[in-house]
Amino acid sequence: MNYEALRHYLRGQLMQAFKRDEAAIEAHRAACAADPAMVKAARSLGFLLAGRRRFAEAERYLAKATALAPEEATTWFNLGFVRDAEGHRAEAVAAFKEAVRLRPTLDPAWYGLGLAHAGLGEHEAAAEALEEAARLQPMNGHAWYALGMAHHHCHRPERVKEVVEHIVRFDPRMARQLIREAERADLAHLVAHLEDL
Repeated sequence: MNYEALRHYLRGQLMQAFKRDEAAIEAHRAACAADPAMVKAARSLGFLLAGRRRFAEAERYLAKATALAPEEATTWFNLGFVRDAEGHRAEAVAAFKEAVRLRPTLDPAWYGLGLAHAGLGEHEAAAEALEEAARLQPMNGHAWYALGMAHHHCHRPERVKEVVEHIVRFDPRMARQLIREAERADLAHLVAHLEDL
């Protein structure tokens, strides 16, 4: 065991617990330098860097972590997130697909997969992924909104209507946004109780 790397890693975890992210980043960076094969440090460093919107650097460490521990679905999800944030949507799709292959119940990865497909103009694939995200999180207004938009782009007006009718029950403001964006004025009566429609 590399005790120097472990010492830096544990310090990083402590700094992270105290919300001292920059100190945590430096400690995890030192742990990675002391032991390049320490997957926990690479994973933590990538996560912290992503949180600070330092996506290119985060991607390097998360890619390294997936290479060291390819069975970790959450790391693949985080890698997909930073790749999508950088605009590398095809690479994000690949990472999200690996995340959901490893853990089919990881709903944020299905959501990310759907958004990445949508960003590529692949609306059919987006709808498929977002259907799964919405199934896993039936009260997630953002997932349902994205699903409605995917169906709108696939020219499925009846499915858009079904999505609006579902989402209006728990997130009427998101339903209103979907009605506007999908140009479905015929459904405006469902959110007529909201101000400034």
